[in-house]
Amino acid sequence: MDRSEYIEYLLDHYQNPRNKHRMEGADVQLGGGNPGCGDLITIYLKVDDNDRITEASFEGEGCTISQAGGSIIAEMLPGMSLSEIKELGTSTMIEEMGDDIVKSRVRCATLALGTAQAAVNQLLTDRVRATLRQQTSD
Repeated sequence: MDRSEYIEYLLDHYQNPRNKHRMEGADVQLGGGNPGCGDLITIYLKVDDNDRITEASFEGEGCTISQAGGSIIAEMLPGMSLSEIKELGTSTMIEEMGDDIVKSRVRCATLALGTAQAAVNQLLTDRVRATLRQQTSD
């Protein structure tokens, strides 16, 4: 895609966000933000017994790039394993949003991805804590 196609793609995700809603019964939800510019994202994930995302959604407010990123990530994650999500990086967002846009606004473009990865880490930490609590109560 050329620059104008990326911009059109981002505007479509911003104006017609995919999976933008509060998810009831999420296995994990986590908020993230860019304090300097006021972008906010909350990521919601449902995970199956094989550690694959079955559903992803987001809520948020902020600039076009951060909110389009939330929509793109919420659309991308279902079907992915927790370990695959942890391996994603800035290059993933460059592929989705375009090099010019990501490099000029890295924090905005990667907010949803970073929040999703932090949510995965939170889920895994919560599981370890639950296992330890279970072991100490037995």
